[in-house]
Amino acid sequence: MSKRKLDIAVISDVHLGTYGCHADELELYLKSIAPDLLIINGDFIDGWQFSKRYFPLSHTRVLQRILKMMSYGTRVVYVTGNHDEMLRQYSGFKLENFAIEDKLLLEIDGKKFWFFHGDVFDMTMRHAKWIAKLGGFGYDILIILNRFANKILERLGREKYSFSKTVKDSVKLALKHINQFETTVAEIAVDNGYDYVVCGHIHEPVIKEFENRKGSVTYLNSGDWIENLTSLEYLEGEWSVYRFDRAELAERDFADTIEIGGTLEIAALAARII
Repeated sequence: MSKRKLDIAVISDVHLGTYGCHADELELYLKSIAPDLLIINGDFIDGWQFSKRYFPLSHTRVLQRILKMMSYGTRVVYVTGNHDEMLRQYSGFKLENFAIEDKLLLEIDGKKFWFFHGDVFDMTMRHAKWIAKLGGFGYDILIILNRFANKILERLGREKYSFSKTVKDSVKLALKHINQFETTVAEIAVDNGYDYVVCGHIHEPVIKEFENRKGSVTYLNSGDWIENLTSLEYLEGEWSVYRFDRAELAERDFADTIEIGGTLEIAALAARII
């Protein structure tokens, strides 16, 4: 079956190398699309919690899938985030249809776009990085417990439940943080004359309009592949939030397999970089 043609696909906050990463789902999604441009908007590999002891085959397959997409002609731009900040020393690197950048500025259909991860406007990241790292560790533990609980719920025939999403959605401080982040990013984008600003970082997929006395901007966030399993898609002048649907994709046969080479040790390579 043919893949969905897209002008642009944006993914972020995949966190390869952590227990919370939904690598199988992401690989299936990437298998289903054929974008001209794939933007990886930060936190793709989690350098904060990376361990050579945990980098399963499913995570390797995501990397291999992206390499295969590149071989088919997809241009890939890796925009660095805070969890893969070790790659910022390679910003500006380009090789054929692959590039690493700290931010990406594009003009699309006459509109100015600003793509960046978003952590530079996170006050916790700027002034208390150790707190952010500690929070990330606790978050990963919560995800592990959540997966164990969901296996039990699945066996009982009950609906899956997200501990972390429920906590985040119910804590006023977290909601305030998200709102402040979105407003700050949007205001800076307006000040700099951008029509669109595209972020990740806060794991909150959305497309919304912001307006102040200086102008307006469309703010987009691609979400994550830990809780929401979302991406942004651009086709024929329209942006949309894609939400993973296993049932819909499982029914389609893309006849597109990946052979994992025995000599290619992705985890060891990533460890050397990190």
